[in-house]
Amino acid sequence: MPKTHYDLIILGSGPAGLTAGLYAARARLDHLLIEKGAAGGQVLLTDWVDNYPGFPDGLSGFELAEKMEAHARRFGLNTLIANVVSMDLTQTPKRLTTEDGEELSCDALIICTGARPQLLGIPGEVEFTGKGVSYCATCDAPFYRDMHVAVVGGGNTAVQEAAHLTKFASRVTLIHRRDTLRATKIVQEKAFANDKIDFIWNSQITAIEGEKGVERIRLRDTAGKESILAVDGVFILIGVVPNSEMLPLQLLQSENGFIPTDNETRTVIPGVMAAGDIRDKEVRQIVTGAGEGATAVLAAEHYLNTLPS
Repeated sequence: MPKTHYDLIILGSGPAGLTAGLYAARARLDHLLIEKGAAGGQVLLTDWVDNYPGFPDGLSGFELAEKMEAHARRFGLNTLIANVVSMDLTQTPKRLTTEDGEELSCDALIICTGARPQLLGIPGEVEFTGKGVSYCATCDAPFYRDMHVAVVGGGNTAVQEAAHLTKFASRVTLIHRRDTLRATKIVQEKAFANDKIDFIWNSQITAIEGEKGVERIRLRDTAGKESILAVDGVFILIGVVPNSEMLPLQLLQSENGFIPTDNETRTVIPGVMAAGDIRDKEVRQIVTGAGEGATAVLAAEHYLNTLPS
């Protein structure tokens, strides 16, 4: 009969999940990492990673994910490809149900289901992702040295990232669908004072165009007037969406779909940790997700040691 109970289950195989899997396998914990598809999460959608320690020449997102998975497998990572659709965390063992109706249980659970960028849903967006369309200025700004880029959004993240881009780009045009920004006043003031940032108000991007990469964007303002702006890149910074459809959010005390934890990644439910982009936090980077994955396994191991034999 197939094994259905584990001391530890890790849900998700992005940087947080793979690092958690590495630490769990290396610690010889009775574990299972459940991945919905190919390992790597959003890293697989990243054309080039230039800021992960240990790779001074950079590498593709696919290659980094491949190396992370191979590293964990060297220590005996135990995986299952499945789509978890529901879970019961009200008691121990915790119970997870997959789309195929399979039921699994565990004493400790690490949730690493991640998040995904909020998309504009316009022509050219998906086609040029990684080829001029980006969702992270902190990650990709150095690729746009001395270029003209557009930033879409009006919140703190968009305005702060626009300012960050000015360290590299020659010109940054922030496009907002309203006539005022949603960012806090001090963030706005810094942006308005930056002579490398200009603003296009009451407008939305309707299409992203180019040949091999982004060359221009089409705009429409609230009066219906259309225009074209030549740019080398587009940063879409209108928020991220948590992959939380299968999670009991009320039980986890989530107010926005992301999971609140303490500094050791522990949630309000004993034996349940959350790591990576699904955590309610400010910074979402590959390196922070990996660090949280390691922290979560140490927290899980400590919890397991408190359970009666």
